[in-house]
Amino acid sequence: MSARKKKTAVVQPLFERIQGETKTYAIRQCFKHLCRRPDHLVLIKPKLTESKRSAWPQLIPDLDKVAALGEAISKQRPKTNKDWKDEADALDREGVHLWNAASTIKGGQANASPDVVAALRFAAFRLIEAGLEQDQSFEGLVHVLQLASKAGASLSEVGRHDAAASILACAAKYEEQLRTLDDAEPSHQQTRAQAVVLYYSSRMEAAWREGNHGVADFMLQKAIGEGCAPARRAYFLTPLAAKLLEIGKSFLKTLRENPQVSDGGQRQPGEYAVKWMQKAFSIIELSLGKRIIGVQYLESYASSFTCSTARAYYLAPAHDADNLDRAEAALNELIDSIDSAADRENLEHQQLRWMRLAVLKRQKAAEPQLLDAFKSIIDHMNHNDSNVTDILQELRTLAQHHTLVTAVHQHALRTVMDSEAKSSLTCVDRLLLSLLFHCSKDENHGRAMRDVEAALACVNDAEIVLPKVPATACLTLLWQFGDRHYIAKRWAEAADWFLCGTHTIFSSMARPSHAKCLRKAALCHIQQREYSKASAILRRCPGGDAATCYVSLLAAVHQGARRFLCLAVRSVRAMVEAPEFDRKMLLLATQLANESDMKSLLLSVLEALLDTVQQQGGQNLHMEALVLIRCIIRLTVRLMAEPGARSYDFVPTLTGHFMTGKTLIESLSNAERGAITKDISWLWRTAYNCAVRGCADWEDGEEAVSNLFDIARELLELYCTSSLTDVDTNLHLYVANASFAAVAGRVFALRRQRAAADDRDTRLDPIVKDIRACKDRIRRILDAKYLTTDEDVARARTFVHILRVFEAELCCLMKDWTSLLDAIQDAVRSDALATNTFEALADMLWIEKDCPVEVLFAALEAILHASLDRSSLSVQKFSRWLRAICTILLSRNSVSDRAKALGYVEQAVAVLDQYADDQDSENVYPMDERQWLLGTSYNTGIECLHVSLVDEARRWFESSTIICRYVPDGPARAEKISGTYTELLSKFQPDADKSTDLEPS
Repeated sequence: MSARKKKTAVVQPLFERIQGETKTYAIRQCFKHLCRRPDHLVLIKPKLTESKRSAWPQLIPDLDKVAALGEAISKQRPKTNKDWKDEADALDREGVHLWNAASTIKGGQANASPDVVAALRFAAFRLIEAGLEQDQSFEGLVHVLQLASKAGASLSEVGRHDAAASILACAAKYEEQLRTLDDAEPSHQQTRAQAVVLYYSSRMEAAWREGNHGVADFMLQKAIGEGCAPARRAYFLTPLAAKLLEIGKSFLKTLRENPQVSDGGQRQPGEYAVKWMQKAFSIIELSLGKRIIGVQYLESYASSFTCSTARAYYLAPAHDADNLDRAEAALNELIDSIDSAADRENLEHQQLRWMRLAVLKRQKAAEPQLLDAFKSIIDHMNHNDSNVTDILQELRTLAQHHTLVTAVHQHALRTVMDSEAKSSLTCVDRLLLSLLFHCSKDENHGRAMRDVEAALACVNDAEIVLPKVPATACLTLLWQFGDRHYIAKRWAEAADWFLCGTHTIFSSMARPSHAKCLRKAALCHIQQREYSKASAILRRCPGGDAATCYVSLLAAVHQGARRFLCLAVRSVRAMVEAPEFDRKMLLLATQLANESDMKSLLLSVLEALLDTVQQQGGQNLHMEALVLIRCIIRLTVRLMAEPGARSYDFVPTLTGHFMTGKTLIESLSNAERGAITKDISWLWRTAYNCAVRGCADWEDGEEAVSNLFDIARELLELYCTSSLTDVDTNLHLYVANASFAAVAGRVFALRRQRAAADDRDTRLDPIVKDIRACKDRIRRILDAKYLTTDEDVARARTFVHILRVFEAELCCLMKDWTSLLDAIQDAVRSDALATNTFEALADMLWIEKDCPVEVLFAALEAILHASLDRSSLSVQKFSRWLRAICTILLSRNSVSDRAKALGYVEQAVAVLDQYADDQDSENVYPMDERQWLLGTSYNTGIECLHVSLVDEARRWFESSTIICRYVPDGPARAEKISGTYTELLSKFQPDADKSTDLEPS
């Protein structure tokens, strides 16, 4: 032997030994990793015993690792040369434990996850397989083949096709070993056949689930061939038949879900369903001769299988019309026999009736035949939601047969009404809803309305009132149908649908829905310009609803006549007072009135909107209210300016809104007013202009004009105080003008009403206060020198003087003489422009009969002195004032009074001398006053001489002598006066100085 061969002979056994030791080490490591690591079996087994099922799906990855380790052990074990009996037992024991756990979970927990069961069986089989001995007995091969088949079926069921294929590949190996095993015992033949049938059945099911129909069919043939040889084949053929039926039904389900699906464009699921069900029946026929367990189950559901097969033929594309005819005839004969049976409501019998209907539909039978089929189903069914659902779903497929669908609905509705079961009444709403929906699609509107009315009458005749929920559903549908016609401008049709909602069967929703239906119908008639019909419908509505008021407003606006305008205004007021009122209604009404150019209605709507804004309050709403007030005032002014309009009727409205605007502005702070200065400016200017216009246009409107001037003045003052910049000086003149005009208007109104007023009328005090406040206001403007032009200043001063006259006039009316004297003193202290004021005061006092003499004297004296001081004298009035003063003084007849009277006479002489050559008629001293001065002086002098008042008499005679210069025939009169004075002087005072020359003092 060569050296090389010797070396090989020595190394080769050593290499094999080393390799064996390496494999043994690997197996041991896998075993330790499998059974002793805490993340596998040690962790899995406790969790399987827990009652918390939510944690089981989390074990699937760990179970897959266990299966992988078991498979690794199985691949390595045959090459090891060690005795692994203990480890093999441990693996077998753990695998059996997992398999039993899977069986427990699947059999005891109805809601156990199939994924968990499949993973457990997968891991269990791999462990059991790893623990198998090299040479298996017949029983061992049968057992492991069954385990492999069941594990593969479970994995295929949950969609783990790769894992199922690997398991079934192992099963094929064991099946081959079992088939080649030489075992002549007869008792083992049936056991082997049962295991093999189970194996082929699992392969068949796995191939079917993967969509490999050819392999599935091949495996089926192998299973049938293996199962037909034993005598007691029903034990293991019965489960196979059930699986075949399940596969056939799955194809039917696929076909129902997607009728267009096919196998590569060649075969459709219907054909597959027929094929698999036929094979199921062939298996059943093999078993019918044996009265054993499982066969009775198949016999009891034979009719069910028959229906399924018939459905498969029906859905299959390669059907024959002759077959449909034969099926119809058979079904009719069978149904006629079961209709007379006692068990008329049997589920299988109903399936036959449904089958007949399906055949008739496929044959495109006439509507009477279809109606009879439906009636047969309805008459023999329980009136529950499920059965009604079936009927309604079937009717959806016959929408083209409108009359048929309506007749079926009505028959079902009558049948439910005639039923004595209370539970059947729950189906009424569904049938009614479906019928309403169906009738809404009828192009013949008259027929649709007749069908709906007939259905509602049927329910009403049964004295049924729909509960709130179904009633609401029906009403919602009716409103949707009506709205659809409304949008399409089919007003009459829409109104009919809306009026259907007023039927008595909906009385459970009477108040909210009845009015809504009527309003919608009225709107339809309004759109069709049938306003009388709309009004008649609205009169049926319960009162007090804001929405009803709005529709009434809409109808009245469209009619447009004056009497309907009043109705529209009343509708607006009623709408605002309604409890469910919404401001959006007023906004819509505003737009409606504006588009209709109905200013009076628009005014009412804006006023109502303003009331709602004021009720809510808030700064932002105040701003909104001001905008509304401006709109209302502008609209009112336009209405007043229209031809033929009774302007004065709008004055209270106009004044009231100006007052509201002023109140709102006053409620704001200065900073807030600064943001609305434009609104304030617009308001005061508008109020001022309206007042000016009212002075000319409003008859007997002094009070209203005064109120507007007051409002304008107050708004103007607010504007001046809130303005962020310097105001125009002219604004102060407007303040003076408005203030004076307001007072003057009230005085004029008082004069007009004076005849009917009491002397102590309570209205006088406020006017007097207004006059004094106005005087103070204008004086402040003058003192602050806000008025820059002489013309404005003169005008303001004139206002003050006139106000003094007004004050004096009212003091006379009030008999308040003390206040009158104060007013006169105020005039005396005034500027030089007070001349006319003095004249007016004097004239007023002169005609006032109730004025006390002292008051008259003091007033005249003050007026006279003021006139003389200012050299602004009307000689004619001066003469009369002086005459009155002298008359009063001389009537008192005291020394001081006569002396004062003499002084006034001498002042008169000075005036006569001053204006002797003046040709102006105003400055000519009246002749009758001259004569009075002359006579009074002469007579007073004589009286003084009679009482020996010589010096005083002399002064009176001297004055009379001077006055003679200014009267006709003056020198002769002067000489006569002188002679008389001398004669009387010598008579009453003989010892007096005889000098008779009278010299003026």
